[in-house]
Amino acid sequence: MKKKKSPLVSVVMGSKSDLPVMKETTSILDEFDIPYEIYLTSAHRSPERTRSYSKDLEKRGIKVIIAGAGAAAHLAGVIASNTILPVIGVPIDSTSLHGLDSLLSTVQMPGGIPVATMAIGKAGAKNGALFAIRMLALDDTTLHKTLESYTKRMAKAIEEAQEIL
Repeated sequence: MKKKKSPLVSVVMGSKSDLPVMKETTSILDEFDIPYEIYLTSAHRSPERTRSYSKDLEKRGIKVIIAGAGAAAHLAGVIASNTILPVIGVPIDSTSLHGLDSLLSTVQMPGGIPVATMAIGKAGAKNGALFAIRMLALDDTTLHKTLESYTKRMAKAIEEAQEIL
């Protein structure tokens, strides 16, 4: 039986309705064989749960947090205010404002509480995972090589698509 690795990345969502977008994050982490956990908490509906979770991350070996949230989207900021670990925010398109509210809530953090903010929606969720992998690859030569290979495959796919045209 294969021993389960301890998670390095925590993928956090403010609502279970965020899962279809955040599956883009977990798909990339799976592709790179990065161990992760999924955690559901809300900055507004369960603030004590969020605070408690945030303070325990480093002790548990988590290296990076990717937080997806819609509407007011303060989840990434609340987590960042309780840990020194890097936090990546993914704005979710969940309101009539099509994610612009989430983007602004995530990116407009006060000085001293940094949150790396990705694009709205699935592209942001994918890039959040890739950004986390880039951070992890700084100290992992095998992961660094895997990331380089991934980047080359993306470039090759464009070249192949051009040939079809």
